Amino acid sequence: MKLRDLSRAASTAIALAALWSGSALMSQAAAQDRTPSPAAANPVGVWDQGRNAEAVQKDVWFENYKFRNGQTLDRVKIHYATLGTAHRNARGEINNAVLVLHWTGADSRALLSPTFAQALFAPGRPLDARRYFLIFPDSVGHGQSSKPSDGLRARFPDYDYGDIVDLQHKLATETLGIRHLHAIVGMSMGGMNAWQWAQAYPDMMDGVMPVVSLPMRVSGRNLLWRRMVIDAIKTDPDWRQGDYTQTPRGWINGFRVLRLMIDSASALQQQVPDGQAADRFLAATQQQAEHVDPNDILYSLKSSFSYAPEGQLGAIRTKLFALNFSDDEFNPDELNVLETAVPQVAQGRYVVQPGTASSPGHYTMTRPELWANHVEDFMRWIEAQPAPPAPSVKPEGARP
Repeated sequence: MKLRDLSRAASTAIALAALWSGSALMSQAAAQDRTPSPAAANPVGVWDQGRNAEAVQKDVWFENYKFRNGQTLDRVKIHYATLGTAHRNARGEINNAVLVLHWTGADSRALLSPTFAQALFAPGRPLDARRYFLIFPDSVGHGQSSKPSDGLRARFPDYDYGDIVDLQHKLATETLGIRHLHAIVGMSMGGMNAWQWAQAYPDMMDGVMPVVSLPMRVSGRNLLWRRMVIDAIKTDPDWRQGDYTQTPRGWINGFRVLRLMIDSASALQQQVPDGQAADRFLAATQQQAEHVDPNDILYSLKSSFSYAPEGQLGAIRTKLFALNFSDDEFNPDELNVLETAVPQVAQGRYVVQPGTASSPGHYTMTRPELWANHVEDFMRWIEAQPAPPAPSVKPEGARP
């Protein structure tokens, strides 16, 4: 597949989000009852997040909800936003719905930002909101949906990725009345959820596109850093079994470890050339970490441990287009997971987009203009238009 030029220098995308879990850890200050200035929340730049005037914002409540582990909540709130208008076929069924799934720690506001809207949802773009009915749910534990920091803290039920997908499915089918999705596009955690959707509901969509994710159990350094962060928080005296009054230092240090993992080596080399730059980086990461709720982090990290799709790939019948980045250290290209996993999918294709000297590794997902052409290829493929994606091969420039 011919790739577009990716040589443009990465901007201050690292200021848009603080990433975790092979995903992004977005500042949650805007979701709380306070509105700090952008500079306070993101000292090295403005986080590209905010209300999209064209989006419709709604909440749905599920009463007496039982999670997969048997724990319950009297009411679970799922917040979601939509762009575009639902189109119905001759049978009155919605046939243009696209589910767009966010990464860990983010929510629908990140995906409705100008960065994503201009690259993916604007007129003429791959997910043109004039053509598609776009649905952006806040996954349980995130954003404006029910989460530990709402008040229950460490008494919140232990949800997992299966619960996230269950609630997304209830939203689509029961609340919105959608029997069949045109497509699912998910990033990082959202990409992992897309793999789960394809396995659990193999005939419910025309295609899924997991971005920066792998169909394998969380393991290796991806597992180790999660465990390290959890231990750092729980062993900090300030944690107080989840009833902390100040940010545990263990979380701040854990977040810094995360940043070493999530930023590409080449990007960090450019961003931190000397001691003064290191001081700025450490100050920025401390302020970013202090604007995130540690209980929400703990739950989010734990929720990934049951994710294990590798034994069920043959159940996927829908078209699947996986996109990863060669400099993503959370989904290391050298493990060759996509090469062995995607051929097990009857209609599976993948691309590993080469990194560049300035590309930000896993953070590249926050730069949709760099990979929107693959979304266009995916949509063409599931709609049987000309110029489908190439077969499952790495493009020239990807690591062997």
